[in-house]
Amino acid sequence: MSPRLHPSVENGPADAGFDAALVAAVLDDALAADARIYAICGLQGSGKSTLAGQVAALARRRGLSVAVLSIDDFYLGRGERLRLGRAVHPLLATRGPPGTHDLALGCEVLDRLRAGEPTHLPRFDKLRDTRVSPSRWRRIGPVDLTVFEGWFLKTPAQDAAALSAPINALEREHDRDGVWRAYCNQALAQAYPALWSRLDRLLFLQPPGFEIVAEWRWQQEQAMQAKRPRRQAMTREQVERFVSLFERVSRQALAELPGIADWTVVLDEGRRVV
Repeated sequence: MSPRLHPSVENGPADAGFDAALVAAVLDDALAADARIYAICGLQGSGKSTLAGQVAALARRRGLSVAVLSIDDFYLGRGERLRLGRAVHPLLATRGPPGTHDLALGCEVLDRLRAGEPTHLPRFDKLRDTRVSPSRWRRIGPVDLTVFEGWFLKTPAQDAAALSAPINALEREHDRDGVWRAYCNQALAQAYPALWSRLDRLLFLQPPGFEIVAEWRWQQEQAMQAKRPRRQAMTREQVERFVSLFERVSRQALAELPGIADWTVVLDEGRRVV
């Protein structure tokens, strides 16, 4: 049964941080379930990283040791993806979709954290588009809780028939024969369940629909640009094209995760809990 939320949860916009009552409810949910690996899933821009950080901060204030990881930390490096792009399909050179993660490393790291062993936490440098050298990974001791966030956690594969028709312009123009989407779907079906099996409990931040994702991602882009004026920012058109890489799996997540997640938190267009 989902935890009951304090009425004030309804008033907290995610861009300023989620309401303290929701943060406390999430941590209480993890502790009540004795979850060593607590997963937070949300589409791009939903606030999953913000919520994960807030939960970790509250846990530390309560005297717990916590690790925070993202599925983004396990991206294949640029060189590995370029080789994959040449061998299978050019779109696989772009990080993010299923098939572009080092799942063996992900399983190894989560297993060490679960076992209470000292662990080096991988980190991916998104500006350089490659994984940080292992010599620079942060080493942490045993932890009481790991918060693991990502945009498609536990999303199941689609039926093969659903792959036949392109879902957007990107697929029509760059994946006419369906090789890329079939590869990503096969990875979801065969490779990712091993990682999903390490997740003890799943919270899904459900947006009002896929259409809001591009707007949320554009807001993120503008915020990052304000913080780093010298950074090469994406245009609105580039953001929309980037988001289209994730549309198929995002729509699958929207359709399936409310029935899979242990707890679904519904968000409105302002990322407020409804």
